[in-house]
Amino acid sequence: MKIPKRLIDCLDQNKVRYEVLQHPEAVTAQRIAQAEHVKGGHHAKVVLVKAGNDHVMTVLPADHQIDLEKTSRAIGQPAALDREKEFKSLFPDCAVGAMPPLGNLYGVPTYVDKRLAEQDYIVFEAGTHSDAIKMNYSDYEEIVQPRVADLAVKIQPMKGA
Repeated sequence: MKIPKRLIDCLDQNKVRYEVLQHPEAVTAQRIAQAEHVKGGHHAKVVLVKAGNDHVMTVLPADHQIDLEKTSRAIGQPAALDREKEFKSLFPDCAVGAMPPLGNLYGVPTYVDKRLAEQDYIVFEAGTHSDAIKMNYSDYEEIVQPRVADLAVKIQPMKGA
């Protein structure tokens, strides 16, 4: 699978600087961050939730997990994890689990965790499990215009790990 044309076109049309990073195929956000040699706080992972009948994209640091109570408060209605079979068709040009955090390109409202919004740059999957994009957070925010809120909690390492 190739990087979605709509993603590259969007970045180019907005005249933002970005870098395409290639890494060994990885599926979890933590493993991807390791493969890219990026700290978990800079790697943006996408978690889709369902709020009523709507799909909502949340974007979190890789070293955090979604807190559905916080997310429900931010969205203004109860939120639950979205099912892959329900959202897969929204991202036809992306590998499942590798959707870029640009919900605006797919007609999906986007919320970003406040900790990610504090970073100078972010790295995110570019529609494949082996390509990522690195760009300034301020450029990302200008293009996507996400709502920024407290959505997540830090993942605690397992004892003995």
